[in-house]
Amino acid sequence: MQTTFPRLLLKHAAERPQAPAMREKEYGIWQTHSWAQMAALVEQVAGGLAAAGLRAGEHMVVVGANRPRLYATMLAAQALGAIPIPLYQDAVAAECVFPINNAEVRFAMVEDQEQVDKLLEIRDQCPQLQTIVFDDPRGLRQYDEPGLMAMDSLIESGRAHAAAHPGFFKAAVEAAEPDDVAAMFFTSGTTGHPKGVVHTHRTLLDRAQAGADFDKLTNREEVLAYMPLAWIGQNIFSYAQWLCCGYVVNCPESAGTVTIDLKEIGPTYYFAPPRIFEGLLTSVMIRMEDAGAVKRGMFHHFMVVARKVGPALMDGKPVGLGDRLLYALGNLFVYGPLRNSLGFNRVRVAYTAGEAIGPDLFTFYRSIGINLKQLYGSTETAVFVCLQPDHQARADTVGVPISGVEIKVAENGEILVKSAGLLKGYYKNPTATAEVLTADGWYHTSDAGFLDASGHLKIIDRVKDVGRIQGGPNDGAMFAPKYVENKLKFFPHIKEAVAYGDGRERVCVMLNIDFDAVGNWAERRNLPYAGYTDLAQKPEVYQLMQACVEKVNADLAADSLLAGSQISRFLVLHKELDADDGELTRTNKVRRGFIAEKYQPLIDALYGGKKEQFIETTVKFEDGRSGSVSATLAIGDAKTFNPVKAAA
Repeated sequence: MQTTFPRLLLKHAAERPQAPAMREKEYGIWQTHSWAQMAALVEQVAGGLAAAGLRAGEHMVVVGANRPRLYATMLAAQALGAIPIPLYQDAVAAECVFPINNAEVRFAMVEDQEQVDKLLEIRDQCPQLQTIVFDDPRGLRQYDEPGLMAMDSLIESGRAHAAAHPGFFKAAVEAAEPDDVAAMFFTSGTTGHPKGVVHTHRTLLDRAQAGADFDKLTNREEVLAYMPLAWIGQNIFSYAQWLCCGYVVNCPESAGTVTIDLKEIGPTYYFAPPRIFEGLLTSVMIRMEDAGAVKRGMFHHFMVVARKVGPALMDGKPVGLGDRLLYALGNLFVYGPLRNSLGFNRVRVAYTAGEAIGPDLFTFYRSIGINLKQLYGSTETAVFVCLQPDHQARADTVGVPISGVEIKVAENGEILVKSAGLLKGYYKNPTATAEVLTADGWYHTSDAGFLDASGHLKIIDRVKDVGRIQGGPNDGAMFAPKYVENKLKFFPHIKEAVAYGDGRERVCVMLNIDFDAVGNWAERRNLPYAGYTDLAQKPEVYQLMQACVEKVNADLAADSLLAGSQISRFLVLHKELDADDGELTRTNKVRRGFIAEKYQPLIDALYGGKKEQFIETTVKFEDGRSGSVSATLAIGDAKTFNPVKAAA
């Protein structure tokens, strides 16, 4: 696109000055910011930053939840030709050191006291970090640190700068070019230091517009911005597409009020990773288990109807009159109230991405009338590579290549992408850039998959993770751990799963229970427990987990390609996998290799035939302290099934 983020802001402010641009919930009340107000705020912040010494080409970190003044800061930095770098607000202080030093950051904009404390803690490791601006002043009144400044003070400085330099802001905005660097996003760093992915205005806005055109988005959409700013998916849906389309972005009051805020806003366009959809389904199932017998019976009866009829109706396929009437009745008594309870009554388009979603989970949402679709992309591709058209959403594909995208499959099964949205490169890392970008413009995704006969892309797993079973009756069978893990995570009682089997004669998994769901299940059975570790090791819980594992095995037996990936043995971990402990990325993806090293005794016990294994693990608490959790973990065996032969 021949424009930039700040230019789009000024365009909306000129054409629709009083139309709502953003809403922020504060003290339980939604506050609206018009496009004219946002433009004025961005000009003031830009003036304040210019007066403080931020220059074109410099990097500025932004740390916090979704807030209009943080969005304004990113736009202000871009207006000056500087480059915003959003960092994860839940990252520990040590995780911020490398990005800040790698990008030679002098300026930081943070949300509140928690983030100020974090940056002050590492300041001696980042001596060039001069200025820290904070939005929320609560708890910071007595702070006396050099370079620490309130956002209100910055804005006052910006007003004075604007008065002294009339025309400065508009001239700066006009000086920016579409091919200038617009933002940098750091990868999760699963195999070493994170890499800074450099994107221009053109790459980000091209993909945002292509996605908007695909789903016919307009300025009438309502979006809830609740995912981390540092995740490029959040940036595309609530920043780049916001400015392309001019719709309204709503910022929840806090992470704890997202569910309530979702119902109040009733978004028309919704985006969440599979984990969010898993959590919502778990909450539904918990409520149903607690409901009365009549209500519970009605729910389960009409869900059978929904699974049979709902996806066909969503895909515009013919459905018999009797089934239509039954579904309409279910919609009146179950599906409609359920969508309303989830906050999805007005959703026109819902997407999930970040990792593969379990087919059963995907089907559940579509069966109750929510137009949930999958997309495929990554930080390096500015998200939008493949999208699922309406009426063509399938659980086993991630859609078709959209406008401006070419796809080919390498001999080893890796997906290669050519797109106008590809990264400019990895910051200060030409070697890594050369590894993923070919001379003729193809990007190596590291994902294994293929295009099916209908032109839809199917992703099997990461190329490095797809393996083979070696030895035993399934010798040579394909093993795709993510596929197995996602099938396990459909069950509301399982929060996380880590599967192993490459180069081994059988598949074993380590599970995390969902503490809320299993706790509710235990309480209804009068099963006492003293915390997560105790509950996870209850024999009754192991029986529950075994039933889930064996249901997955039965499903895998019907898949000729993956029947050899059935799970032979399993255990339930004594602690939840946590990003603070290095076991998950900040986007909650499993770091399978790290976990295998950390829990090597458990892996050895699973494959060594042991019935139990003692383990002691160091953990980090929320207040920064370290401690340890230990337990003797039981190891369970699961029934496997003979592969189901296809009918002749």
